[in-house]
Amino acid sequence: MQSKHTLQLAAFVSIVSLASHALPQTISAAPSHNTRPPSTKQWEFTLITDGYIIPDQQSYANPNFTADHRWLHLEARYNSEDFRTGSAWIGYNFAAGKNLVLNVTPMIGVAFGRTNGVAPGCEAALTYKKLQASISNEFVFATGKSSSFYYNWPQVTYSPVDWLQLGLVAQRTKTYQTSLDTQRGFFVGVSHKNMEVTSYVFNAGWTDPTVVLELGLSF
Repeated sequence: MQSKHTLQLAAFVSIVSLASHALPQTISAAPSHNTRPPSTKQWEFTLITDGYIIPDQQSYANPNFTADHRWLHLEARYNSEDFRTGSAWIGYNFAAGKNLVLNVTPMIGVAFGRTNGVAPGCEAALTYKKLQASISNEFVFATGKSSSFYYNWPQVTYSPVDWLQLGLVAQRTKTYQTSLDTQRGFFVGVSHKNMEVTSYVFNAGWTDPTVVLELGLSF
């Protein structure tokens, strides 16, 4: 019998697939949870490092490196699927629409370290003017003694000016645990040229808040 999280992932992928066929398609790079407009460069690289400050638990850094060349998306992560766990990904970038823009990157990855397994995933963003809804999610089919699990990071971003990002965010993760299965919060980010700095606050008002400080570089 399929698990609830597997059915949720399958439903999300089906919705994205139907939306992409309803709009004329063009090729562009699809970003991760801090979304950027498509680039005209042959290759585009990003390095995003999240520093997690967790009450009564060990703080840690979560670096993510991506490389995009037209339709090709490559990605490497550490401390993302689990603590002391790396992962490598390959995906296909595509986009559709003009005023209402849909960016989607279906991916397949492998995790290795504390957790080992195979992970299908998808990153998607729907953008209209200054408003954007995005999600990064995956289902890890773990091997050995590790348990399979579903991860997601949905986010809604509003940019009143080009250099300022405000929004709401949620997260379901295995890397650390709180009293909430799905953490929720808000964020404030600023950007300048190829650099972004963002501060996320999760669980404020529900339990002791977790703070995530993020630095993003593109080149």
